[in-house]
Formats: sequence, structure tokens, C-alpha cells
Amino acid sequence: MKQLTHYNTTFKKRTFPIILVCDNITNAPNVGSLFRTADAFGVEKIIFCGSDIPTGRKMTKTARSTEKVVPFSISESVSQTLNLLKQEGYQLIALEITSASQPIQNLKLDNKKIALVIGDENFGVSKPALNYCNAQYHINMFGQNSSMNVVQATSIALYEITQQLLKT
Repeated sequence: MKQLTHYNTTFKKRTFPIILVCDNITNAPNVGSLFRTADAFGVEKIIFCGSDIPTGRKMTKTARSTEKVVPFSISESVSQTLNLLKQEGYQLIALEITSASQPIQNLKLDNKKIALVIGDENFGVSKPALNYCNAQYHINMFGQNSSMNVVQATSIALYEITQQLLKT
């Protein structure tokens, strides 16, 4: 057995019709890690919504050059962004624990164009963004805490979404 590296793996490159909508995520290492996660799961684009989105050295150090290959844009308004995506036929899914959210393993994709909405590191997905979403899903937690880091949660959700898309 030989351990493989990113130089000699045989993973098939693929892009899925998934847009990652980041609702006011402003922590530079998290932004960088979201680029790496988006690249790993073949996300078509990231849209960062809000102000003060870090794009400097702290972000690029964590992104490890994936910010150069994953298309992204910055938008001031999450509401305008989600309204546009809804008009374009995207199924808007919030990754947030709410009184109406379901476990992520219950996710049902209505179509193949997905916008996954993730939220602020401290306050989650904003109320205006939640109002645009078709559904909210959460990750069941078994410890004392009721949340996890936005990047880890996004990775779990993207894994579930891509597994379903691969079956269609």
C-alpha cells in the first residue's frame, strides 16, 4: 500500500450545481476553509453576503490557492442574492437549527440546482435569509453544544447533498 497525495490521487474532477451562500461570514480562516471545502465538493460558486468579507493573507493562507479556482462573488444583500437565486430556479436550503428544521439526513432535493445558505459564526443564518429558504436542515448533535464550526457543518451538508446528486 502506498499513501497518496494531492499530486497522485485519481479523484474525478466534477462540478455540481451548488451555490454556497454565506450570510455574513467574516472570519478569515473560515472564509479560507470554505474555499477548500467548496473545491473538495465541486461547488459551482460561493457568494459571500455582507460587508467586511476578508480576502487578505489570513484567508488565502487557509484557502491554499483554492480561492483561485472556485468562482466567488461578494454581495452586500443576502435578501437580494436569495431572491435572484430563487428566480433562477434554485432550491434554497438553510443549514440552521430552527423550530421547523429537520435533520440533514432527511434532506429531499426538489431539483438539481441547490443554494446552500450558511450563516454567521456567532448568530447563524439571519431571519431575512431564513424567510427566503424552502427548508431548513440541521445536523443532529449528541454532545453538550448545540452547534459546530460553520466549515465543519458545511462539509457535512455538502457531503449529504453531493451524495444525493450522484444518485440522480
